[in-house]
Amino acid sequence: MLHINDLTYRIEGRALFDQATAAISDGWKVGFVGRNGSGKSTLFRLIKGDIHPDAGEISVRKNRRLAGVEQEAPASNESLIDIVLGEDSERAALLAEAETATDPHRIADIHTRLADIGAHSAEARAAGILSGLGFDAAAQNRPAHEFSGGWRMRVALAGILFFAPDLLLLDEPTNFLDLEGAIWLESFLRKYPYTAVIISHDRDFLNRCASHILALERRKLSVSPGAYDLYERKRAEARALALSFRAKQEAQRRHMQAFIDRFRAKASKAKQAQSRLKAIEKMRLVAVPPDEHTTPFQFKNPSPMAPPIVRLVGTDLGYAGRSVLRGINLSIDPDDRIAILGPNGEGKSTLVKAIAGRLKPLSGHIYKSKKLDIAYFAQHQLDELRAKGSPYDHGRALMPDGTEAQVRAATARLGFGNETADTAVEKLSGGEKARLLLGLITFNGPHLIILDEPTNHLDMDSREALSEALNDYEGAVILITHDAHLAESVADRLWLVKGGAVRRFDGDLDDYRTLILETGYTPAADKSAPLDRRTETRRGSAARREALSPLKKEAEALEAKVVRLNDVLQRLDSALAAPGLYEKNLARATKLQKERAALIAAIAATEERWLAALEELGD
Repeated sequence: MLHINDLTYRIEGRALFDQATAAISDGWKVGFVGRNGSGKSTLFRLIKGDIHPDAGEISVRKNRRLAGVEQEAPASNESLIDIVLGEDSERAALLAEAETATDPHRIADIHTRLADIGAHSAEARAAGILSGLGFDAAAQNRPAHEFSGGWRMRVALAGILFFAPDLLLLDEPTNFLDLEGAIWLESFLRKYPYTAVIISHDRDFLNRCASHILALERRKLSVSPGAYDLYERKRAEARALALSFRAKQEAQRRHMQAFIDRFRAKASKAKQAQSRLKAIEKMRLVAVPPDEHTTPFQFKNPSPMAPPIVRLVGTDLGYAGRSVLRGINLSIDPDDRIAILGPNGEGKSTLVKAIAGRLKPLSGHIYKSKKLDIAYFAQHQLDELRAKGSPYDHGRALMPDGTEAQVRAATARLGFGNETADTAVEKLSGGEKARLLLGLITFNGPHLIILDEPTNHLDMDSREALSEALNDYEGAVILITHDAHLAESVADRLWLVKGGAVRRFDGDLDDYRTLILETGYTPAADKSAPLDRRTETRRGSAARREALSPLKKEAEALEAKVVRLNDVLQRLDSALAAPGLYEKNLARATKLQKERAALIAAIAATEERWLAALEELGD
């Protein structure tokens, strides 16, 4: 299907591809991975012929159609369903000709061809794709100009999927989808009968829909069978093997060099020494792939705060007097990790804006702890960064009295060292801007971090670094994301926003994925669908978790107490080990020994209660 041979391409003297070669066969679903800025989108432009390589060639099998999403659908008066149907130009031309054709033979040919391309089922197929991407029947018949750019990107995606090219090129398709749309798309691609190449940094998405991984590393291309996790495991194993072999080569080289240094001056050994010298010169050390470093995220931990930190009581939320969400009764504790589910347009962002204090409730109450500090991240906030200002300038604004060294150190902790600290924001990549904003809003150690789609500009390694930082952070987290892997890594509670209500979702993300695929869980889905057995089971599991919640908190408190008591024990032992204590202050030594005995008894009793609680929990 697609052959790339000895491809070389440079931009402003910098090589993106250097004699890169790869082959992709018919029917493969290929996940295309690589670091941001490595050249993935450029390769798509090369494949489509928009630009031309400096050397080498790219060939697609003859008579094969290829297409990708270039831009959002135009804001026209044409309905969404007509825009999608219009992507099949052959069908549109045949239908138009059928209206005017008079030759019976030509009319027969037209209808035969229409039957061959499935023209009569086209409207149903187009409607099914639009529905999967979040457009109900009413929305499909509305004009495109009534929708925002993000929704018109979905329309453009629907058109390409309906067109069904032999080679489908998708560049970060989930960036403008919600989790529900991403789940539907991964299911669609698994069944897609032709070849697809998808640029994505969404690990779960690639694991579920990719049959092969195309990797761009160090200006070379490689193709490996299997999903992303398998590729990553093989990559790690190959690097470990290369490191091991390189170590053996270097040991052999040192051994030969030692012989040369010892005997090259002796006539009887000179020949052997010279032979080993030639062997060293001919030895080619195996190349070891560099261990690419990703700057970690660091979130300062908050000061302790009693639960709950936020309560919503009978709260209605909306805009201009129109309710979007009604009757919300929920609370947030200092250590909660919550992922918010629900299709776009149902009110997820409305909910987090209200919690963050950026939207006042229409009715009811939102109670917050005094001195509560909330960090709120949303994509539109990237525009709030000063375009001409540098990361250092933004850090200086937070530390007006800090020394040059202190501000530089703080800027480095945000991920901007000497090379980028003084770069203007307008010249930073999308990922760098997101990293800067995340660092700024969490600078003072907030009690609650709210993240609304934080991963759109982050590559795979940066997403993993964000997940690790959130798991190390000791405050509360609320997360809206289409990246299922991030949600599963961070969240232990799920809220579902749908049909004007917010409620706890009794299950995990696999349950939610099944629900979407089985019921077509879009905004148009039936809100009164009966509960199935799995739903009842999930609710039963949730009820059990709720019942065990006090016991879990007790176990956590006992564990923390054991840690504190052991810290005290270490300090006592240090005091008892002080030089001259028994000679200079026997009374204090005796007192410390008694305290130590009592402390050991307290530790034993606390550990016994902790283990009993864990046993009851089944841990």
